[in-house]
Amino acid sequence: MRLRLLALSFILLVLSSSDPLLAKTYRNKPVDSKATRETEALYHNLHKLAKKHILFGHQHATEYGHGWAGDANRSDVKSVSGSHPAVIGVDFSGLSGRPPEAIEKAKESLRKQITETYDRDGVTTVAWHFPNPVSSNGFNWVDSVSAPAVSYLIPGGSYNGRYKEILHTIADVAHSAKGKDGTLAPMIFRPYHEFDGGWFWWGKPHCKQEEFVSLWRFTVSYLRDSLQVHNFIYAFSPDCLFKTEASYLERYPGDEWVDMLGVDNYADFGRNGRYNVPAGIKKLKIVSDYAQKAGKLAAFTETGLESIPDTTWWTNTLLKSLKAEKVRLSYVLVWRNDRQSPTHFYAPYPGQASVPDFLRFYQDPYTWFETDLPSLYRRRWFF
Repeated sequence: MRLRLLALSFILLVLSSSDPLLAKTYRNKPVDSKATRETEALYHNLHKLAKKHILFGHQHATEYGHGWAGDANRSDVKSVSGSHPAVIGVDFSGLSGRPPEAIEKAKESLRKQITETYDRDGVTTVAWHFPNPVSSNGFNWVDSVSAPAVSYLIPGGSYNGRYKEILHTIADVAHSAKGKDGTLAPMIFRPYHEFDGGWFWWGKPHCKQEEFVSLWRFTVSYLRDSLQVHNFIYAFSPDCLFKTEASYLERYPGDEWVDMLGVDNYADFGRNGRYNVPAGIKKLKIVSDYAQKAGKLAAFTETGLESIPDTTWWTNTLLKSLKAEKVRLSYVLVWRNDRQSPTHFYAPYPGQASVPDFLRFYQDPYTWFETDLPSLYRRRWFF
């Protein structure tokens, strides 16, 4: 009898392990097996909510906006809609290539933004406009000035030790960003974005495919395994230069190194007055489809229309595109509102011409802002 029960148990185990739904559930976990409970819950909940909703995000939303900076509990989106964005973008750009005092000030500012967002149950996503650590001339590629730094940073490269020091600084922020309850704030970390273009020093023309993959894998491994950072969700996001899944994955480091698949796309959605929305939708579907096959999250990691001259862009372009192919995306993020420039803004502010349409976008049940959120840091099964 006992042997029969053991045999039956074995058969059930084999059958369950071959069940694609169970296999997918197993895959839908962070690549960090030691991820904090809150990070794992966020990862789980982003998967769930993407079936019916999408979070709206804005870069630097609570740090500054159109004509202001540093005001407490303020964002242009909140001034227009009554709610902060659900996703707030910050940047690790200030954590290297500057004097020590400036780096410490940047750490303090980041901790403040990240923990305040976490305490409000919002979500933080972190870009990294990484100043070139070899030629020390900023993150943009400048011919005859910039160094092709990727080959220097990977293991065996002459700047690998310096790169480790910079990652220690990032780990300091990760380890110290704690909410009021004392728990570490999870973050979606999105390094080396838009790598398929040539405008950043880590871009495709400035490093080999295997060098980029090595840099990505080393970055994740060193933060996760050596520095014990366990509150990051790792996001991979090229620009929109791909047309097929194969070209999208050309520099992909592998499923074991990526939590979220993303894309940055301004060009297809009205940049300089040019629209190719069907192409933009196709690219979102490529990202979403691969993410579902691989058991990963997906997101529209950057987009927007500078100055928003198209007053119905929010519903007629963005919202329609997000709904067109029933893609599953955790969030969509538009770029920042400069505090001084009269034209460099991507979200409306009070009185801006697209406000009425933005409010329709805000009120659509598909889009979620911060006030719509349940706690995403405890596992939830239904939304």
